[in-house]
Amino acid sequence: QGGRDANQVSDDYRYQDGNHEGYAPNDSYYRGGDEPAQEEDAQSDVTEGHDEDDEVYEGEYQGIPHPDDIKEKQKKRAPAMADEYRDRADLMAERMEDEEQLAHQYENIIEECGHGRFQWTLFFVLGLALMADGVEVFVVGFVLPSAEKDMCLSSSNKGMLGLIVYLGMMVGAVMLGGLADKLGRKKCLIISLAINAAFAFLSSFVQGYGFFLFCRLISGLGTGGSLPIVFAYFSEFLSREKRGEHLSWLCMFWMIGGIFASAMAWSIIPHYGWGFSMGTKYHFHSWRVFVLVCSLPCIASLVALKFMPESPRFLLEIGKHDEAWMILKQVHDTNMRAKGEPERVFTVSYIKTPKQVDEFIEIQSSTGTWYQRWLVRITTIFKQVWDNVLYCLTAQYRMNTLMLAVVWFTMALSYYGLIVWFPDMIRYLQEEAYESRVKIFDEEEVSHFTFNFTLENQIHRNGEYRNDKFIGMKFKEVRFEDSLFEECYFEDVTSSETFFENCTIISTVFYNTDLYEHKFINCRLINSTFLKEKEGCHLDFEEDNDFLIYLVSFLGSLSVLPGNIISALFMDKIGRIKMIGGSMLISAVCCFFLFFGNSESAMISWQCLFCGASIAAWNALDVITVELYPTDKRATAFGILNGLCKFGAILGNSIFASFVGITKVVPILLASSALVGGGLLALRLPETREQVLM
Repeated sequence: QGGRDANQVSDDYRYQDGNHEGYAPNDSYYRGGDEPAQEEDAQSDVTEGHDEDDEVYEGEYQGIPHPDDIKEKQKKRAPAMADEYRDRADLMAERMEDEEQLAHQYENIIEECGHGRFQWTLFFVLGLALMADGVEVFVVGFVLPSAEKDMCLSSSNKGMLGLIVYLGMMVGAVMLGGLADKLGRKKCLIISLAINAAFAFLSSFVQGYGFFLFCRLISGLGTGGSLPIVFAYFSEFLSREKRGEHLSWLCMFWMIGGIFASAMAWSIIPHYGWGFSMGTKYHFHSWRVFVLVCSLPCIASLVALKFMPESPRFLLEIGKHDEAWMILKQVHDTNMRAKGEPERVFTVSYIKTPKQVDEFIEIQSSTGTWYQRWLVRITTIFKQVWDNVLYCLTAQYRMNTLMLAVVWFTMALSYYGLIVWFPDMIRYLQEEAYESRVKIFDEEEVSHFTFNFTLENQIHRNGEYRNDKFIGMKFKEVRFEDSLFEECYFEDVTSSETFFENCTIISTVFYNTDLYEHKFINCRLINSTFLKEKEGCHLDFEEDNDFLIYLVSFLGSLSVLPGNIISALFMDKIGRIKMIGGSMLISAVCCFFLFFGNSESAMISWQCLFCGASIAAWNALDVITVELYPTDKRATAFGILNGLCKFGAILGNSIFASFVGITKVVPILLASSALVGGGLLALRLPETREQVLM
């Protein structure tokens, strides 16, 4: 009889509620959770080698619940059935208690899993995603000088192209960061990277300005969405002792992205031959090749991410115990094999999962149309995301959120504003030096002469040109003032910043030139003919300052390396708060030295010093934002704050660029004041280095 009962018990094991909630044999001996007696040999068959002296129940590795746990788990079913009759506040209180228990248990589990091959693999995969973000920030700045001529961009269009990426990043950070707390870190990061890669790739081929602008906007949306997810995702595989250091190391990939973009721009954009044309309308110039190459880190991260698991911390939050347990066991086994200890056993058998209180709405396939069903699901998800946003402003987190918002905003306003201001100031100094070398020709008379060479940086006043030919030549920064052209011939002429002012042009032919109507200011054209004007805009590929601009960006990116190393090594020693406050105050001091930057070399030096001093604050901000919020709100809060950061970047770019060539006082005082205020406020934030990840 005992053998028969044991066999029946073995056959009747089954999952309940997807979470090992016990078993219910259907024979007549089952009474209210009391298990029937089992003989030793039958019990051994069921538990697959269970030793009473061992604390580890090996049958759990196969997903079989321990018989000793069944009675206790069955008792939990009764209150679970009555949850729908309980007050939501009571359920939330119970969930918060569960989350606190889970936080401490999860910390112990991550410590048991160790830090090794798995974390380093994920480190490089997520690093590529962060590198793509760094590349995206620099791409538009590098292609703008070429794109403005290729697409005939006005000054307002150039400004919009520079800001559109930040606008997309701002929206993407809030939207996709919020979705990551509901749909999962891996899934939303794949969506973000796919959006970025697809539209960055597409933007390199489109010809029209409007479509190019749209592609960069959507690409920025994907880039902004990946940033909050990357830090939330990686932090949930790190123990408390490793979190600050390794999140800081991860920030180094942003620097690598800037270096990669600078090196590729210098290597590709000046080479006009690295492109092709299809007819007269479609041109694929070298700057488009550069845009294409800059999408490679995003594509590489997207492919590698397919082989990485979802965050087990997120899975536990939504009640998926078994999936989370298997991933943690995978992390443990991967690290132990790499350390040469494959015999080490993962001793965790059960992990606390918080009570699920979200109300999911599902409708039958026969109800409504397919888009109505999807509308219900999407509406439900976005309502939950909005609830998460509001949760960050509840009494428990309101002060921390507001203080972090001010610190993020002031840091972005000063940093991104100065990052744009530095190159603009260098260009302004170059233009001043260029204009100081201008050659002026007064009252020259030239007749029956053929010009077939380049004229550059010249002013011709009160000149007379009769029966002259201008063939296959270039005008660069040339002005003709109060001059006479009589019976002249212009053929295959290209010009840049060239104008005719108050000139008289008689019986002159212009054939295949780009001397359009707007380049003749208050001129009299008498019996003159324009034939076969050049179409579109034309690139100048012989810019002497291209190398310097790429070098400035390269050095600015490389200068953050010492700050990255220092912040990684000392993040867990001196704490996040002191790191933010100290870095921002030192950066403010660096701003004052900009008053002495009256040359190109001085501006480059102060830019490198400022970038190196401020990077520690950025790294510490990333770490403390991750640690201050619970798992189910972490990516949402990071997305909100990062979106506010991009809004500060838009304001900084607009405000600081407007003062180039006018005054240095306003940008310097504005940046230093913002940094001092943000740094002092950051010192009032709570320290999180000893805190477990809630």
